[in-house]
Amino acid sequence: MTVQIITIDGPSGSGKGTLAAKLAAHYQFHLLDSGALYRLLGLSLHQKDLLDCLDSALDQCIKIATNLDIKFVTTEAGTQVQLDSEDVSQTIRTERVGEFASKVATIPELRAALLERQRAFAQEPGLVADGRDMATSIFPEAQAKIYLTASAESRAARRVKQLQGMGLDVKISDILANIQARDKRDMERTVAPLKPAADAYIIDSSKLGIDEVFQLMTNFVEKQLAN
Repeated sequence: MTVQIITIDGPSGSGKGTLAAKLAAHYQFHLLDSGALYRLLGLSLHQKDLLDCLDSALDQCIKIATNLDIKFVTTEAGTQVQLDSEDVSQTIRTERVGEFASKVATIPELRAALLERQRAFAQEPGLVADGRDMATSIFPEAQAKIYLTASAESRAARRVKQLQGMGLDVKISDILANIQARDKRDMERTVAPLKPAADAYIIDSSKLGIDEVFQLMTNFVEKQLAN
């Protein structure tokens, strides 16, 4: 039997992580946060002082990517992300680790090392996969493909609010510059660049609330999964 797959791609800060989790809970599907895998790999390589020598230490980096000791532990407070048995749930959501992930994602060999790990998440009763290239590269067979975007300015404002909620002192000008730089890198990379799949449903969330976007998504998903 074919596993039902919903993909949500889009740029950083568009809200896809929050909405992917809501969809997974709504349909009782498994959830893949592919961005977390890249963030975890980026953090691990940074901790091992390998992030600035990816080319010269590529074989070692590939081995680390293939054998990452990661766990997603569900608790009453949400999902705890562990790297080498350490809780890094908040650490991997920082702007700095986001930059690490974006660097890692430009290396074809490292993307390939994480490919099968991502595809293994496609299990019954279904999967919601959130990332940059879920529909175009990892799950092109997905029945429902969504591309969630928003203006860089609105994404920066949301990110500032999120980081301030974590007790961090940040400037919107810095966050906006980081988002614009990451968008450029993600869209211009040679392997699996950030772009909508040809058959994706594109939603601009710049002026929409989470509940409004969620309703648009479920309307679309139910039509697609019924076909």
